[in-house]
Amino acid sequence: MSSILDHLSIGFGVAFSLTNILVAMIGSFIGTLVGVLPGLGPVNGVAMLIPIAFAMNLPPETALILLAAVYVGAEYGGRITAILLNVPGEASAIMTTLDGYPLARQGMANVALSLSAWSAFFGAIVSVVGIILLAPLLAKWALAFGPAEYFVLMIFAFCCLTSLLGKQPVKGVLAAMIGLSISVVGVDANSGVYRYTFESVHLADGIDFVVVVIALFAVSEMLEMLEKVMAGHSVEVTPSGRKIFNLKELAFTWWSVVRSALVGFGVGVLPGAGASVAAAVAYSQEKRIIEAKDPDAKFGKGDMRGLVAPEAAATASAIGSFVPMLTLGVPGSGTTAVMMGALTLYNITPGPVLFDTKPELVWGLIASLFVANVLLFVMNVPLVRLFSKVLSVPGWLMVPGILCISYIGVYAINAGTFDLLLVAGIGALGYFLRKFGVPMAPLGLGVVLGNMMEQNLRRALSMTDGDVRVLFASPVSMSMWAAAVAVVVVPQILRRVRRARKAAENAV
Repeated sequence: MSSILDHLSIGFGVAFSLTNILVAMIGSFIGTLVGVLPGLGPVNGVAMLIPIAFAMNLPPETALILLAAVYVGAEYGGRITAILLNVPGEASAIMTTLDGYPLARQGMANVALSLSAWSAFFGAIVSVVGIILLAPLLAKWALAFGPAEYFVLMIFAFCCLTSLLGKQPVKGVLAAMIGLSISVVGVDANSGVYRYTFESVHLADGIDFVVVVIALFAVSEMLEMLEKVMAGHSVEVTPSGRKIFNLKELAFTWWSVVRSALVGFGVGVLPGAGASVAAAVAYSQEKRIIEAKDPDAKFGKGDMRGLVAPEAAATASAIGSFVPMLTLGVPGSGTTAVMMGALTLYNITPGPVLFDTKPELVWGLIASLFVANVLLFVMNVPLVRLFSKVLSVPGWLMVPGILCISYIGVYAINAGTFDLLLVAGIGALGYFLRKFGVPMAPLGLGVVLGNMMEQNLRRALSMTDGDVRVLFASPVSMSMWAAAVAVVVVPQILRRVRRARKAAENAV
């Protein structure tokens, strides 16, 4: 215990220097802006600041604090547009749209944004405490996950999607299949075979996730809004007078935040799992737990617990991804992979010895993650009323404005016009799918998880000459298979039990 306190004293000594506090504040602000703008996201935001940090001759710990602050700021910024406009700023914010956007349309945008900030803050604190107390132990646990285990984890995540399918599972499965199909477009990295490219060289590199998300959520949403405007319906929303949640709402969502933060941290320490998986698993977990107690819960229609669950999990996962980077030298996410590249510019190699050779960098980073999240919470909660003003913009102005911003974000990815055509085509597809009641969340998650799932399956099979038994060989794999079966079967059993009880009560 004394050694932990000694390390924390070193870390907070670094974090509380005037320069590093200022850097954390600037990074958090820039990160929030990066998250709000479609097409950027945390990976691009961090990558853009690396040459600036190096050119300014910032010390390595200060540079890493700046990049980490941008990372956590972008994670929060992506939720703002997800809640207000149904446009996820990055992958993990897809789950936020399910209940965040309905809350905003009900005039609860201020409450939704402040709850989002609070749950993200709590998830971050849980994750920072977890890193301080459990980092070495969790690193050993993460090593137990090989390609086979990651593939089964993806299967588990897809099984969790069953909680998002509602009363029309066929449409939900169709959406997930469409997402998986989009994820395999392009040249097969192993065989060189062109898949679903229709002889177009523009599709050889696949379809970028940002293109799909902006098309499915932003463009299709704006097309629906345009339809309402042309029909003479008002699309403006009158926000509630409150700018923050009350104690009753805090108590109502408390255990959902706690459970989801723990889930998010556990997923985050697995290299490459990502905040998207954490958000999906946490949301489905809460939906099952809550609906088992309250069948009338309004998940997907504006339930506050459905908002805080993915928020707490995604932020906890983002910070948890620093565990494999710092302890093993293995990136826990795409953003930490970019940050590892930044460390190499300073001739620093992440790994176990880093705790001994550069304690001020490691513990300064950990302490600064705490400081950056405090700053984010303090900065963003007072701004929720300003953010929610977006909902008061007339539809005739909002639709072209959002479409312009979306197209600029897409064009910035590859600076190619073909992506703009893709956005229009996929956006039209999303619009018609919405008309037929097909949910967008399973489709988006199918795109996110499909490529990860395929690559890990291939690695696992290549290591065993195609022996599929490798997928069932380890205790971790078997545990994940059991969990996957449970999340599909148990709700069906509980539903039949409730139906039988209700029938028995009606008979009496």
